[in-house]
Amino acid sequence: MSNDKPVVVYGASGYTGRLVCEYLREFNIPFIAAGRDKSRLQEALDKVPGIDTVEHEIVEVAHDVGPLTELFRGASVVCNTVGPFSQYGHEVVQSCLAAGAHYLDTTGEQDWLIACDEQYGSEMAERGLLLSPGIAQMYTTGEIAANLCLETPGMDTLDIQVFWKGFPTVASTKTILVNAALSRAYYLEQNEYVEWPADGGLYDVVVPGQHEIGLALPWGGTSHPVWFKRDPRVANVKVLGGVFNRPLMLGVPQIVQAVIEQVKDLPVEEKYRVLTEQAAAVRSEMPPRENPRVNTSLDSVHASGPLARAHCVIYGNCNYKQTGLLQAFAANSLLQAPPKRVGFASACQAFGHRELLGVLRGFGLVAEPVLTVHR
Repeated sequence: MSNDKPVVVYGASGYTGRLVCEYLREFNIPFIAAGRDKSRLQEALDKVPGIDTVEHEIVEVAHDVGPLTELFRGASVVCNTVGPFSQYGHEVVQSCLAAGAHYLDTTGEQDWLIACDEQYGSEMAERGLLLSPGIAQMYTTGEIAANLCLETPGMDTLDIQVFWKGFPTVASTKTILVNAALSRAYYLEQNEYVEWPADGGLYDVVVPGQHEIGLALPWGGTSHPVWFKRDPRVANVKVLGGVFNRPLMLGVPQIVQAVIEQVKDLPVEEKYRVLTEQAAAVRSEMPPRENPRVNTSLDSVHASGPLARAHCVIYGNCNYKQTGLLQAFAANSLLQAPPKRVGFASACQAFGHRELLGVLRGFGLVAEPVLTVHR
């Protein structure tokens, strides 16, 4: 299917996909909103303010390499929001390779990032294509903070923390449970992956800007250890994340452990079915549209080396809006110029951390970073 829309948003009927479309409209980029149910796609796009001011098309497509390749052919960029990505991502990347399109997604699934790097990174690089999973607030905003710290030479260790206020979407809830039940979580120690303890316990953490001690989890290991494994400046990366709502965090390990126990002896396909049901039981409705006075985010990075220290905090709001904007900005950048790096690369590696910070600041979604350096 040759098309004149340079961007395809796959999974546009979901909460995040809809926001990607909304910000593509802000950049005046024509796009195709694609997914498996045309009526759901139409319902989602109808809620995008001013959607009639940008060229767009709604396309129903089967989740198979053949139909997806046909859809992507002629497009320059695919923004994929269909997760869990470890379950559904392979067909989309394979279709991007076949069609010659750059690939972006919003994942936080560490096993999927490792698979992208190992299975598709070299081939995408040979084709001059970008493979950039994990462009989202929960990962990219913290990566920006980490790179601001790393502007001071002499750092080799990153201690990263991400917090937000609000509730996950339906898709995020499913991804969290699938990730917890079916994959291992790693941190980076002396440039080698080390598995987090599998007990699912909570960690007490100091949250900048408040007196109350916070609770956090490894949250599947996150993207950062994978991205920084290829960064010669960095040897050690640990990441913890959580929500500001302490009672909610106290309940997360029990929910996760109960689900893991329920699916541990099932065949893989049956595990996915049960996990989907359990995720729907936890959250079956889209959260309300984010309110910047309620839905806040916080990314904190302590960077250190033998004789240097830096700390960067980025306060923001509306983490899903940050994700939508980051995806649209990345697509817009790829339509204008080649990325800074092809093949497997993070948002900061592909587009520059200062550039990404600038667009988040320009749209009023993050405050000026608070950076302190000790040498």
